Amino acid sequence: MFGWEFPPHITGGLGTACYGITKGLAKQNIEILFVVPKAHGNEDQSYATVQDAGKISIKFNKSIIEDYWKNVTFKEVFSKLIPYLSPEEYEKRITEFYYNQIHQSQTGTTKGFEFSGKYGVNLWEEIYRYSMVTSVLASEKNFDIIHAHDWLTFPAAMKAKEISAKPLIVHVHATEFDRSGENINQAVYDIEKRGMEAADKIFTVSNYTKNLVTGRYGIPASKVTTIYNAVDESYENPVHIQSRPTKEKIVSFLGRITYQKGPEYFVEAAHKVLQKTKNVRFVIAGSGDMSNKIVRQVARLGISTKLNFAGFLKGEEVKRLFSMTDVYVMPSVSEPFGIAPLEALQLKVPVIISKQSGVSEVLKHAIKVDFWDINALSEAIYGMLEYRSLSTMAGKNGKDEVSKMKWEDVGAKISDVYDSIVQKN
Repeated sequence: MFGWEFPPHITGGLGTACYGITKGLAKQNIEILFVVPKAHGNEDQSYATVQDAGKISIKFNKSIIEDYWKNVTFKEVFSKLIPYLSPEEYEKRITEFYYNQIHQSQTGTTKGFEFSGKYGVNLWEEIYRYSMVTSVLASEKNFDIIHAHDWLTFPAAMKAKEISAKPLIVHVHATEFDRSGENINQAVYDIEKRGMEAADKIFTVSNYTKNLVTGRYGIPASKVTTIYNAVDESYENPVHIQSRPTKEKIVSFLGRITYQKGPEYFVEAAHKVLQKTKNVRFVIAGSGDMSNKIVRQVARLGISTKLNFAGFLKGEEVKRLFSMTDVYVMPSVSEPFGIAPLEALQLKVPVIISKQSGVSEVLKHAIKVDFWDINALSEAIYGMLEYRSLSTMAGKNGKDEVSKMKWEDVGAKISDVYDSIVQKN
């Protein structure tokens, strides 16, 4: 299994989902080697053996060097991550650096790669070096199935399939259309499409995502299976809060502060709610490329004394926030699934989610609005704050609902697909 992160070192829902899936599969007696670019040493290996790709040595030969050189001349870069260089200047410098580095290596020598494991300026480099390490693992390890999570690992998974001839499953947790809308990065789209085409089976986290995969990538529907995410049972136990930091009611947003998550709609709705009641405080927890823009929006609307930025939270910090929250809002523009609402409901926190989310397919006891409908969103927040019986009922019924959504059941469904694919091969 190939991923980019594993708890406790996560940046969002992908790492949480990967952990839940491995936990569910382990209960089906499936042995998992979970490969990440960089392991930190304290990953929870109760359900999977975590393999640090940086610890794998590669014996270089001419074909590997040539293959590597083709990869490092990749043209597309995320220019917004490079504040002082133009894309052309960046490409020239990085290409020259790796050209010199690779040609200093003598054919037949053994070398390992260093990975940051982060989503930084070297992301493209790490993706392709990661795929090179895969060739070693695929030739040395004994396994039945290759399972890859999201586009970052698709090149590695395709390489593993090429070397081993084992069946490949790609798990689509999000697409480039979710992250970027219509203004997609063509290079990312191309990797996603190649990975989907190479796969023997595709898992999507919702029918919403399945429709994107079939409609936008031209994949036959028969090749795609929807398997919904679940929630960790540990969220049933709230964090003990000695005293709330405020007597005001708290409405929270938890997620990356990016286009996909719709933080600007949360802020606009907060502004409207505050025109009706002052007994409320809004919290934005997360980080992302729109952070500065959202800070300016809050200042422009004059609500900075009523809205707090909590920064990136994880683990017990998230549970602590939910334990103080009266209403959780997820106004995503395009959300393949969305695990956070499940975590909130586990603590009986009523949730308001966008209709443009996969989780809306499985939650009955949640208020659902179009992400762009600020009036409907603000009215829903106000109603949950003002009518206690409504919020209590939504929280209680929601908890009963999500308590039935277990990773063990997810693991059983995935295991059934594994069995059918292995039998065909």
